Amino acid sequence: MGRIPMFMRTERLFLRPTFPEDWREIHRGIADFRVVSMLSRAPWPYGEEDAKAFCRRPLPQGAMKFSVTLPELHGAPIIGQVGLERDENGHELGYWIGRRWQRRGYATEAVRGLMSMARAFGITQITAGHFLDNPASSKVLKANGFVETGEVSPTPCAARGGEVFLGRRYVCNLFEEVSMPDEKAA
Repeated sequence: MGRIPMFMRTERLFLRPTFPEDWREIHRGIADFRVVSMLSRAPWPYGEEDAKAFCRRPLPQGAMKFSVTLPELHGAPIIGQVGLERDENGHELGYWIGRRWQRRGYATEAVRGLMSMARAFGITQITAGHFLDNPASSKVLKANGFVETGEVSPTPCAARGGEVFLGRRYVCNLFEEVSMPDEKAA
């Protein structure tokens, strides 16, 4: 799975592999403290070298990483990232959408598309989390059938100097029947 380039078209988005030459658009979207401070591993300041390294990083076995693009706009700009990485609990979801593109349901739609691909590859469960000061991520996760595990755990945030913040944990069993709320909710 992790070595084959995959592409997916959703209603409004195109999810595609991230290429080394994407670093400028990745940098433009994530080098915003209000975006990067909601992620656990991305540093602040987020520099050009960070973006270049991210775009060149080989995809680990069993992982998926996609640039989220808007195909209707000239040049199909990258507006964010969505991906899965394997961890000790299975597959962990991560995503971000650039501030200019937030509050339009793009994160919900991108996560839904990724989950569709994960199901196609037989992934049965995905975990996710968000810092408690990021309620928008709660809406995205719940709109995609994630449920709270009841766990609130201390999680370091690289962008906030490695300081530890509380993060709420979620899980989604991909083959359970769930009703999806309105896609524009998040």
